[in-house]
Amino acid sequence: MGRRFIVGGNWKMNGDKKSIEEILGFLRQGPLDESVEIIVGVPAIYLDYVNQKLPGNVVAAAQNCYKVPKGAFTGEISPAMILDIGVKWVIIGHSERRNVFGETDELIAEKCAHALESGLSIIACIGEKLEEREAGRTTDVVFAQTKAIADKITDWSRVVLAYEPVWAIGTGKTATPQQAQEVHQQLRSWLSTNVSPQVAEQTRIMYGGSVTGANCKELAQEADIDGFLVGGASLKPEFVNIVNARVC
Repeated sequence: MGRRFIVGGNWKMNGDKKSIEEILGFLRQGPLDESVEIIVGVPAIYLDYVNQKLPGNVVAAAQNCYKVPKGAFTGEISPAMILDIGVKWVIIGHSERRNVFGETDELIAEKCAHALESGLSIIACIGEKLEEREAGRTTDVVFAQTKAIADKITDWSRVVLAYEPVWAIGTGKTATPQQAQEVHQQLRSWLSTNVSPQVAEQTRIMYGGSVTGANCKELAQEADIDGFLVGGASLKPEFVNIVNARVC
């Protein structure tokens, strides 16, 4: 059985109740491809609100969590809290967490391990910056980021990787389908060699980087692209078209 296509919408620090109702409206209207797993990453303050209102074929995810269940960590949320409101997914290691907030590979790996141990499913993000790509270091960077996570976890059944070339996030630039496929294939090969062939075959790898309704169909045709992690377009009705990228 093949890997199930997965599309995540990362709302980032956007939204209020009025605009959330508009997003919920087009998600309910759809139609959404029933074969696709659909997840929306919601700001923490609205997570419970949205989780109670989403249509049955869409689930909510937290955009971040910390590496321990509770404690003196002002402003953080824990996997235990996320689970307590009925949410079962979290995005970890998004490029903005790495490059704006300075999260290290080690911290992200610790977060991934604790989230999985707590019972959450995770979307673990990896990706290189423009200067790293231009220096020919793409695989060095994404392999190191993946290795940090792989060193901390043993069960990959609730792990989805999201390859996000940082230079293509929010810039309007997109890796060509061939560029994206090349990195996805290299990541799968790395997993096969360094984790196991079974994990490599079963683990889904999403592409994230200025995915739109205009470019999603071509990207979705690539063999090792198992879905998308969508930023700005997830706030707009075109998100429906991205979910349906594989529908002819």
